[in-house]
Amino acid sequence: MASIFTKDRSVSRRLFLRGVSAAAGAPVTLGLPPLAAMFNSSGTAYAAPTRGGVKSAPASRFVLWFNGNGVVERYWIPTETGTNFVMTPCLAPLAPFREDIHVITGLDNPAARLPGPGNDHHRSMAALMTGTQFTGRGAGGASIDQTIAARVGGESRFRSLQIGVSQESFGESIQRNMSWAGYDRALPPEMLPHKLFDRLFGARDQGWVNRKRSVLDAVREDAAQLRQSLGREDRTRLEEHLASVRDVERSIASLPPEYRKVEAPDFDGDMKDWPRIAKLQSDLLVHALASGQTRVASYMLTKCQGLTRFPWLGYTAARHHDYTHRDGKAPGADGPDGQRIMRDICRWHVEELAYLVGKLKATPEGENNMLDNTTIVYVHEHAEANDHKNNGLSVIVAGHGGKLLTGRHTRTTGTIGDLYLAVANKAMKSDLKTFPTASREISGIFA
Repeated sequence: MASIFTKDRSVSRRLFLRGVSAAAGAPVTLGLPPLAAMFNSSGTAYAAPTRGGVKSAPASRFVLWFNGNGVVERYWIPTETGTNFVMTPCLAPLAPFREDIHVITGLDNPAARLPGPGNDHHRSMAALMTGTQFTGRGAGGASIDQTIAARVGGESRFRSLQIGVSQESFGESIQRNMSWAGYDRALPPEMLPHKLFDRLFGARDQGWVNRKRSVLDAVREDAAQLRQSLGREDRTRLEEHLASVRDVERSIASLPPEYRKVEAPDFDGDMKDWPRIAKLQSDLLVHALASGQTRVASYMLTKCQGLTRFPWLGYTAARHHDYTHRDGKAPGADGPDGQRIMRDICRWHVEELAYLVGKLKATPEGENNMLDNTTIVYVHEHAEANDHKNNGLSVIVAGHGGKLLTGRHTRTTGTIGDLYLAVANKAMKSDLKTFPTASREISGIFA
């Protein structure tokens, strides 16, 4: 086994532990968290790219987060603007991270109103992700995550990751995918934690599938050697990281057998414990970002025009899309009751976002934490769900990449493309000249 680290206290930010599966003879790769030994006294990473001979800051990261169907504006949008806004019922789970978010409302999604095939969901989803029209089969261009990944993802093990949670098979390609490499070229999300784990850690090994062995077994020798070269703080951080990997393995092993497959398209119901899956997928995403395996990811919590049921919230009489309409489509619920149910559903969505934000903020990186170098953009295909609105969109931008102004609500004008252009250039330094529907970088969001 080749030596992959130095005995010096300085450790490359791109360090991986490597080994070979004893059972399958397959290579194993285990990324490492940000260790103090990876950064110099200025908080810049060893082996980081240089600009003009000066070490750059820790790598910036971008996550595009999506929930289907839209929101109930009266429960979602703050009445106040600026820094004194009051958290609404739907935003309440983000209260501990108030100073880490910027709530943006009033954005337009103009490409969704162009004439063409499909229903309002098809058109809004294509326009939201790519700024282009629905083609009748998919999106008409590359999504913003892939546009950014094409510019910054080349040095990572994975140029980007596509992650999903709800496995419902309803709908067409545009409803089941949020990432697009180009015209009608969908990049499906990985919805099974088992498969995402194996993709991040190495070739498929039957022992890992059954979780009878640990991926840590294959890198035990390298881990022991690395441990000897680290200071006390980093040894503790390494142990915590390895323990967290093992915890995720055990959590995946505890999932019921039916969670290892996607149900057939005609399956009536979506009754699995998606909060459990969502947290596992977020744990794996944080690992991938922390260990430098990727800088760009998309995260599809629920589908466009989703038909999920919500037994963990006590709502199983109808599906998500039914509850979005005030006309009482949900059995046994009149319009106002359906809107209050939507309030609770939207609050659950934000709870899962808050979980990811908290994990990133709790992970040290150099002099700061991972959230300081990450930008999350959280979107829906509609504004007010009942009306299928594609103007006045509500968005949350979380993190501190690009000197994001945080702890505030901004009611603005401009397009979702204008926001994407600002995020791509201010937070990700992508040098992106244009994006469909963008005429300028939106102002008032970054310092």
